[in-house]
Amino acid sequence: MDRYLLLLYNHIESGSIKIENIAKQLMLSTKQTRRKLQQWQEEGWLSFQSGRGRGNTSSLQWKRNVEQEYEQLFLKYLRADAIKEVSKLLLLGWSVETKQRLMMAFQAKFGFHQEDQDRLMIPRFYPFLTVHPQQAADIQSANLVANLYNRVVTLHADNTITPELAHSWEYTDTSLLLYLRKDVAFHDGSIMRAEDVVDTFVRMKNDEHYEALWEPITTITSPAPLVVKLEFPTGCTYVLQLISLLTASIFKEINGRLLGTGGFYLAEDSPEKTVLCAFKQYFGHRPLLDRVEFIQVPREFQVVYQGAHESGKIDTFEVESDSGFGVVVMNPYRKSDMERKEVREYIHTIIAQHRHELSEVNSRIRGNHEGCLIGLSESYRMEERPKPKMTGPIKMRFVNYTSDTSHWLKDKLEHAGIEVEMEEVTFYDAIYNSQIHLDSDLFIHGEIFELNQTFSYFFFLKNSFSPLNILIERDKHLQRELEAYSKIPFENWNKHHLRIEQYLQNVSLCVPLYYVKRQIPFSINLMNIEIKHFGYVDLTKLWTKPCI
Repeated sequence: MDRYLLLLYNHIESGSIKIENIAKQLMLSTKQTRRKLQQWQEEGWLSFQSGRGRGNTSSLQWKRNVEQEYEQLFLKYLRADAIKEVSKLLLLGWSVETKQRLMMAFQAKFGFHQEDQDRLMIPRFYPFLTVHPQQAADIQSANLVANLYNRVVTLHADNTITPELAHSWEYTDTSLLLYLRKDVAFHDGSIMRAEDVVDTFVRMKNDEHYEALWEPITTITSPAPLVVKLEFPTGCTYVLQLISLLTASIFKEINGRLLGTGGFYLAEDSPEKTVLCAFKQYFGHRPLLDRVEFIQVPREFQVVYQGAHESGKIDTFEVESDSGFGVVVMNPYRKSDMERKEVREYIHTIIAQHRHELSEVNSRIRGNHEGCLIGLSESYRMEERPKPKMTGPIKMRFVNYTSDTSHWLKDKLEHAGIEVEMEEVTFYDAIYNSQIHLDSDLFIHGEIFELNQTFSYFFFLKNSFSPLNILIERDKHLQRELEAYSKIPFENWNKHHLRIEQYLQNVSLCVPLYYVKRQIPFSINLMNIEIKHFGYVDLTKLWTKPCI
């Protein structure tokens, strides 16, 4: 199928037309457009008579119903279970009515398939950015990583720590000894050794994004088989919490391929489709699903997790999932009006006055008048301030998922007399290119904590993927506050968190904006739905009732 042909069919009717208008519609050069028209004429889709001279009117007549024929071809692929090909075709420029029909047909292919294998198919709106644990800075990639790899220990929401790849450990004020499980297999069948754990930790310690977190730990060795020793002569009260991070998942690399020990292994990863298969040699409880497929779909796709044997209207129930919070980060280091505290405070005041209105922009979000620490941050108010004199507009950057809230904020600021220049950046750049934030005056950042809020807030401040890190490393007061964590007992961290959060609010560097929840519909026949990492379903526990 030719996406340009379908686009032209749905936007240009038979009759007189200028070649320049066709080129503009297709977003091609006139030369490319003429070649396309010649090709389609030879294939019998249309007839085209070019007008003489530049800018003169040409004539186009359709001979075949392009969308109708393409729809039949789409359904043919769907019947043949060519899901990967079909998912790409859904992204073409169909008319609204046709796209709705095709999506309904495609929807019927989703859900749980119990034939010779138990297969779950999950719609996704964007390809995964990475499958590398130490690069998984977005929640979609982190969810994938959680199913492919394991960590040595697990930190739970209630601050308890349980074994995972390690079966036990010994902790002192200056060292940690980890005793690893025997016969844990990587996805290629090789057995995990202590050296694999050491290598993972050394890579993370040397990674520019995490080196500050690992600074107290000076030595990582294996003094005996299946034993790993971490030494921190000046103390590190958070060492167990550090190695419980999802980004500290254990892996090894063979010929450029990453191998984990998780309940699923990566069978395929492409822009259209990512496939996980159950790992039969998994040291834990083998997943009840044999195969999970993430299929690329358009944003309009209605996601309902359901069984393939369920047709027509099905009974569902909604599971509420925490999708984190949003903050407004203001950058005082750009050599702009944002350097002045009075400007930041005025903007902070405008946000505080209007954030309760955010539910009108998106019903899933509500204004956050407290802070980032749910149940701990206290509500606060901002006194009104006079509008400061501005020398120019402020520069705001945004990504796709903050588009609505960013434009809402722009309207509120401009109504209050602050001129705003908007620029959209890619999701990838917003995560991996810190210069994007350094060259912005203001931006909205969405964050969701993993499981344990206490350690996640520290990680949010400290790792260099975080947009707050570019501010903290330039603020001597915040630097001293962060250095103190390695000496403070973990159970006392929340008090320290609140002092830092209050400072960030007082100088208007990090302003709370919203909380967000989402409701995910599931078929009543899907069992053991457990929300785990970053508000996602734990795929290793999911199963469905068979059709009896």
